Amino acid sequence: PAVLVIAVKPQMMADVLPQLQVGGATLVVSVAAGVTIAAYEAAFPAAPIVRTMPNTPAAIGQGITAIVGNARAGEAELALAQVLMSAVGRVVRLPAEDQMDAVTALSGSGPAYVFHMIEAMAAAGEAEGLSPDLALKLARATVAGAGALAVTEDEDPAKLRENVTSPGGTTAAGLRELMDPETGLPPLMRRTVSAAAERGRELGK
Repeated sequence: PAVLVIAVKPQMMADVLPQLQVGGATLVVSVAAGVTIAAYEAAFPAAPIVRTMPNTPAAIGQGITAIVGNARAGEAELALAQVLMSAVGRVVRLPAEDQMDAVTALSGSGPAYVFHMIEAMAAAGEAEGLSPDLALKLARATVAGAGALAVTEDEDPAKLRENVTSPGGTTAAGLRELMDPETGLPPLMRRTVSAAAERGRELGK
């Protein structure tokens, strides 16, 4: 084949790779968290290899995929992998493979963080007296709309946040809690992404 795409769970990769045989004319494109280029090179020593990490919004063409290649993957191979992955959303190239665990932790796992934020926002709305259905509808639409605005405007998210925040208003009161440097969202997200990245490194061992 011109291209071999290997998209299985990382825990299955050790069983799958020995069953596959390709030469230097086949571009190997991997989609698996934690599985290193070295693991693919051991299985396909002559092949150009491009490791990718998309995320689940790819299902509706709104994903973002990071790619990085081995020494045998030149511009033509990286461009082909980029064209293939752009069918499901945006593509970014990494300068080095050691950034892939951070990408996996941020954008690969990130949709789950956002989905949980929707859950948490809906639950908070319920606690303030909204019906479960209405709270969930408001939370979903708010996250979707804010995300779309962030992408469409392509503006610093801090500026977008400031545009919503009136001094002394309701948003400012909420942000005081959310942005607390000790108990708010910033330290929580650092711990969240760090834990996911560390798990990615463990999967690659």
